[in-house]
This record gives sequence, C-alpha cells and structure tokens, in this order.
Amino acid sequence: MTGGAQNPSTRWWWVRHAPVTSNRGRLYGASDPPADIDDGEAFAGLAAFLPSDAVLVCSHLQRTHQTAAAIAAGGLALPTKLVEPDFGEQNFGDWQGTPYDQIDRLAAPRLHRFWFTTPDHAPPGGESFAELSVRVAAAIDRLTRAHAGRDIIAVAHGGPIRAALAHALGLDFDGAFAFVTDNLSVTRIDHVPGPGRGREWQVLFANVVPRW
Repeated sequence: MTGGAQNPSTRWWWVRHAPVTSNRGRLYGASDPPADIDDGEAFAGLAAFLPSDAVLVCSHLQRTHQTAAAIAAGGLALPTKLVEPDFGEQNFGDWQGTPYDQIDRLAAPRLHRFWFTTPDHAPPGGESFAELSVRVAAAIDRLTRAHAGRDIIAVAHGGPIRAALAHALGLDFDGAFAFVTDNLSVTRIDHVPGPGRGREWQVLFANVVPRW
C-alpha cells in the first residue's frame, strides 16, 4: 500500500557506510576514522540499486561522506548532501579506542549479546543507545516532514539504522538490537500517511547488499 496523491509516501533508503579497516580491532563508535572505499563492484551495485533524484543525507562523520562519494563515482548522480549530526553513531565515550576483545569486561554486568552494552547504559563520557534512538527518531520525523513524498538516501551507521527500524515498527530500544546491518547494506523504510489503523511506517526490506 502507498499513500494517495494527497498523502504521498516518503521512501527512506538507509545505507550503512563502507567498512572501517584502520581501527586495528578497536571500537570506534562516534570517532572519525576513514572508510575503506576500494570495493568498486559494491559501489556500482549500490549506484544501480538506489533511486535517482533523491535527497541525500549523511551523518557528520567522514566515513558516510566517503561512502556517498563512492556511490556517486559508481554511477549515481547525487545532489549536494545534507549533513545530519543526529544520524551519527553512538558515542561510546571512554570505550572508544578499546580493543573489541576487552569490551565484554568493561560492559559487565550490562553486556548485551547483540551490541556492546544494554540500551539504557551510557559508557563513561558517552551516551546510551536509548539516547541515540531518541535523537535519530526526532531527526527522521523532522526530515520526513521537510521532504514528504521524496526518496531519501540516508548514509549512516549501524546503530542509527537499527534505531530507525525500531522507530518504524514501534519496538523498544532492546528490540532494535535484533536487526543486522552489514556495511554497504540497504534498508528500505517508507512513511505511508493516510487513513486506516496501524503505524504510518512500513519496512520493505532490511540489510540487502546489492551487487553489480
């Protein structure tokens, strides 16, 4: 089902950024390492898969900007990007730069099997996933109002994409962690206004990795 002429659907195409390989096995979170954009086949696949004439939104972190530029180089004409800091990855504070194999010790007893810690827990100097989810949802709603009826390509991070899925489906913060969001995957979530019962959001697919 799609919105009528008076209530057009707004189509969100969420893209997780290209892999980060320079972190040497360390948690990077909201820090700003570069992305590895050498996989030309992957970017050609994304360019062929994503819509033209879309609004482009990136977080403030360079790996999303590099990913968007590589998609454009792969053949998709993209407009000047909008930079949305609220789509940045979770800030893990003092944990950032810590080897992944030491995070379990730091997180105990708040270790989560699908994330670095429970959604209500903010690492020292950082933020909780719950706080991330609130800022992501507010930005989604704001940008949906501003660009109603458009395709929106949002190049972001694993945490915010999980938060977007939970926002669409009305899940609690912990429910967001059940989703997988691979690097260079696409998740499609539509805002569908209009009459009838139910939420105004529909998930068409999640974690699809297109190839040329």
